[in-house]
Amino acid sequence: MTVLLVALGAAVGAPLRFLTDRIMQARFGAAFPWGTLAVNVTGSFVLGLVLGLPLAPGVVALLGTGFCGALTTYSTFSWEILTLSRRREILAATGYALLSITAGMGAAMIGGALGHMLS
Repeated sequence: MTVLLVALGAAVGAPLRFLTDRIMQARFGAAFPWGTLAVNVTGSFVLGLVLGLPLAPGVVALLGTGFCGALTTYSTFSWEILTLSRRREILAATGYALLSITAGMGAAMIGGALGHMLS
């Protein structure tokens, strides 16, 4: 049953990641990976919230592992840093890495604190 919940969450998270990336590229262009930044920070916040709430293990598997796992993409994040570096856009690559990690950790902490406050 847990595997099914993870798959169901992933079935929602992965298309949402794809659509978010396309929308961000259409709005801001493809020179900087705004879509990946948006889904990673949002997913970090949602995961912090999910883990901060007293939820049943099945709901955590659905939302935390399935949805957030498919929504966020740190492999793409790494690839985009490498791509920026290969284009010799070192300042953008460094800024992207620092912003992603800092904002992701901050969002997770805020989500977790909000979850604890709501529980």
